[in-house]
Amino acid sequence: MSSESAIGNSAAVVSAAPTSVPSPGSSTALPPAASLFMKGNVIDGKAVAAKIREETAAKVAELKAKYSRVPGLAVVIVGERKDSQTYVRMKRKACEEVGIASFGADLPETATQEEVLEVVRGFNSNPDVHGILVQLPLPKHLDEQAILGAISVEKDVDGFHPLNIGRLAMKGREPLFAPCTPVGCMELLERCNIPMKGKRAVVVGRSNIVGMPAALLLNKRDATVTICHSATKDMESIVRQADIIIAAAGQAQLVKGSWVKPGAAIIDVGTNPVDDPTKTAGYRLVGDADFEECKAVAGAITPVPGGVGPMTIAILLRNTQVSGERFITGKLQCPVAEDTTAGSRKGPLSRLLKDKEQLGPWSLVAAGSLLAAGALQRVITSRRQ
Repeated sequence: MSSESAIGNSAAVVSAAPTSVPSPGSSTALPPAASLFMKGNVIDGKAVAAKIREETAAKVAELKAKYSRVPGLAVVIVGERKDSQTYVRMKRKACEEVGIASFGADLPETATQEEVLEVVRGFNSNPDVHGILVQLPLPKHLDEQAILGAISVEKDVDGFHPLNIGRLAMKGREPLFAPCTPVGCMELLERCNIPMKGKRAVVVGRSNIVGMPAALLLNKRDATVTICHSATKDMESIVRQADIIIAAAGQAQLVKGSWVKPGAAIIDVGTNPVDDPTKTAGYRLVGDADFEECKAVAGAITPVPGGVGPMTIAILLRNTQVSGERFITGKLQCPVAEDTTAGSRKGPLSRLLKDKEQLGPWSLVAAGSLLAAGALQRVITSRRQ
């Protein structure tokens, strides 16, 4: 699956006694990673994800004991794609396992733009829903960006709202939520005690889902970041300079062992099927890095499957728990419609901003633009029907 195309979608660092990870001699190799979440130099994404789920379940239980309420996640699915339905079932099961209430709306393939938006608006104003996720991809007749933009920024646990991405890109600002898979990549590095500050990081891929937000998250952690993409010349020499490689191009085994600096950390986001007649399904999944070649050189590497994959849902659950805590403890309140008053400090979002961070003219333009775009989209849609 390509992360360069449209894709269907901080806790404390765990300390442990460091264990040396052999790597070909290099003075630039990263310090040894924590053994708790590693087997040799292979990062165990399943173990990290399980730990995050455990932490999330404990915090959900605390909210339930103190307030008799739990966070709620709503998932909207349009159409009958089997893969999307499978993902949604997995998310609902995961919610149940950590004590999060699950809400859903299963709409037919023929659902109109307005029907989908009406469902989203309903969840926006539902006080028992604290996170909203629209399962991608949507049918072609629907405007994906308009629907994602309609999700309340306070409930955007997927982290793709323009205001969340904008704050992620700004120095001195923090989003309410960041995209789950890139955050999962950061968690893997942090919980394996792999330093990012001052390190050279190369992100291979520039998708809105993984590549770009991963680069922004690395930048916030004071790494020196380079983004490689389909038009990059001499990509191999650029990647070879990296202490940290985020492989998210959607191209099977693109990153070879010869591309990797000895001791570098590789976080492989790719999930690509390749033919394998020895498998019952006739194929197996591989990452964007050639695992065997890179494992022989890297100081740390994630496998596929079992690396980044389990992290995405784990971070989604944690984001929902964080959002639920904000609403349940009174930091935010429903309905969120009051926050559409341009420039007002009285809306829900303003309560989470620093006192010194005034909502000035830029917010008037941003809020007005979003409202105008929504109105224009509704007019265009009604004329097409």
